[in-house]
Amino acid sequence: MEKNIPDEIISVSDSLKNNSTGEIREKLIVLLNELINKDFNSLVQLLYRIDVSEKKIQLYLNQKENEDSASVLADLIIERQIQKIETRKKFSRKNNGESAEEKW
Repeated sequence: MEKNIPDEIISVSDSLKNNSTGEIREKLIVLLNELINKDFNSLVQLLYRIDVSEKKIQLYLNQKENEDSASVLADLIIERQIQKIETRKKFSRKNNGESAEEKW
């Protein structure tokens, strides 16, 4: 079964751990443009699912009005995914340093 575009975007953005940001950004731009043109409602749901701030989206789109919307959204998605990766690393390091008793 073929993946739908939002799931493909999630998959691509989750691959940040293993691929270069530039490569992922280009893939995201293509997929996001497709959603912008064909299924805007799915795009809105996707951004909510990834947890990209609506206020931040509006702010960036207004500040970068001369840039392609898909590029701006790709940057926001990458930024959010990197934040999630860093948070996971931070908490996994904290948990790895504790004994089993300290975790309880």
